Amino acid sequence: MSRESATDLSIAALAATQHGVVARRQLLQLGVSNEVVDHRIRARRLHRLHRGVFAVGHPVLTMEGRWVAAVLAAGDGAVLSHASAAAAWELRRLGAGAIHVTVPGHGGRCRRNGIRLHRSATLNPADVTTRRGIPITTPARTIADLAATLTGRPLEQALDRAEQRGLIDFADLTQRLEAHPTRPGSRSLRAMLSRYTAATFVTRSEMEERFLALCDDHGIRRPDVNTCIEGREVDFVWRDARLVVEVDGYAYHRSPSAFEADRERDVVLAVAGWQVLRFTWAKITGRPAWVAEAVANRLATLPRYAE
Repeated sequence: MSRESATDLSIAALAATQHGVVARRQLLQLGVSNEVVDHRIRARRLHRLHRGVFAVGHPVLTMEGRWVAAVLAAGDGAVLSHASAAAAWELRRLGAGAIHVTVPGHGGRCRRNGIRLHRSATLNPADVTTRRGIPITTPARTIADLAATLTGRPLEQALDRAEQRGLIDFADLTQRLEAHPTRPGSRSLRAMLSRYTAATFVTRSEMEERFLALCDDHGIRRPDVNTCIEGREVDFVWRDARLVVEVDGYAYHRSPSAFEADRERDVVLAVAGWQVLRFTWAKITGRPAWVAEAVANRLATLPRYAE
């Protein structure tokens, strides 16, 4: 085997572990000289992504490849973080814009196009792991970082998803927050955790999210979500007022059998003394104030029952 072929195999092997991306410093550590790297750049075997970071073979990358490239561009010790880490952990939807990367320390790193660089004196080995071969902040650290800019239901939804996936321990997260009480967002996240019950507010659809946000926006106390009443699962319930709210989306209620099951459930609940209100997507998105007023009025007029 020729020396050039052996070099290409070494580069390809490294790229295979990093979603098709390599850094010049890594190639130098493999024994590849700067001259050989420059030759492959000119031959379009390496495609520049950031200064000193290249795609191998072709410039088309997966999202994971873009994340790796951003981490490599930020230097040793860098990890995917904040909104980008939340997307990688599937706690938040992938958004547009720069990729978030955190480096340890207070300064000394240059800005990079397409990268939102964070510097942290509190980033330690316990906050760092890997996911799909990508250096990344742990779920607990990711949520703590999100709390600096994310509040209310969006932050709580990230907690929901982390709990559903078994990614976090609430006691551990609380201890981490107590260790750094002055970090941005720590106070609001601690307050959220103090009243948070994962099984209570876990939604399953965009419509359910919209309704829960509607309650928050209009000062309506939170109902329980997706829980069983009289042996039937309901979308939302205020147990003390014996009020149930169902949100009807076409995708989940379009079949005749689903329609019949919904109406049978309403009858069972009514016979057992529960009030049922139903709202469509059009009402929740187009007339949220009207929906909120209807719910608030029912809560105000229905008697409270002992738990």
